[in-house]
Amino acid sequence: MYVIGIAGGSGSGKTTLVEAILSRIPREEIAILPQDAYYRDNSHIPLEERFKLNYDHPDSIEWELMHKDIQKLKAGEIVACPTYSYLTCTRLEETVPVAPKKILLVEGILIYTSQMICSELDMRIFLEVPADQRLTRIIQRDMESRGRTALEVIDRYYKTVRPMHEEFIEPSRQQADMLVMGGGLNCRAAEFIAASILEKLK
Repeated sequence: MYVIGIAGGSGSGKTTLVEAILSRIPREEIAILPQDAYYRDNSHIPLEERFKLNYDHPDSIEWELMHKDIQKLKAGEIVACPTYSYLTCTRLEETVPVAPKKILLVEGILIYTSQMICSELDMRIFLEVPADQRLTRIIQRDMESRGRTALEVIDRYYKTVRPMHEEFIEPSRQQADMLVMGGGLNCRAAEFIAASILEKLK
């Protein structure tokens, strides 16, 4: 199994890049493990308090479980990937079965801050996007799919998203083998990565 990491700040277009890659290669040959599925379960905390938690800090992710699932996939086992609700900020009871494939894509803003995850990656990609562009995408995304107002998104951005990006995510780019300028909208990068994957599949 060849494991590829895709990281970058919030709003850098990781999902867009993954979709662009998948459109160029046989989908049945690839498994995807999203970091966001491994947010720690905070269902024991009142809803109002959950909304105040810092979800951009490395401690918000259950790295041990994610690492174990990557190792299981490498060993040829099917894993039960957790699911997470951005609306209630809790882990859901439902899980998604992920079967081992020749290629595994691991994506998330914080994956390069975890050494145990980095040690499992064969290729590390980081999406480089200016802060103002990322903020615009974050506002649009969170209003459309996470039930937040523009003011709530902006408030959260300046309280946690930007500080955590500067403290953890930006420095973690040093772990990358490849920087993708412009993020998920960089079609040439998607073509290059897809070509590399197709070569591995041969």
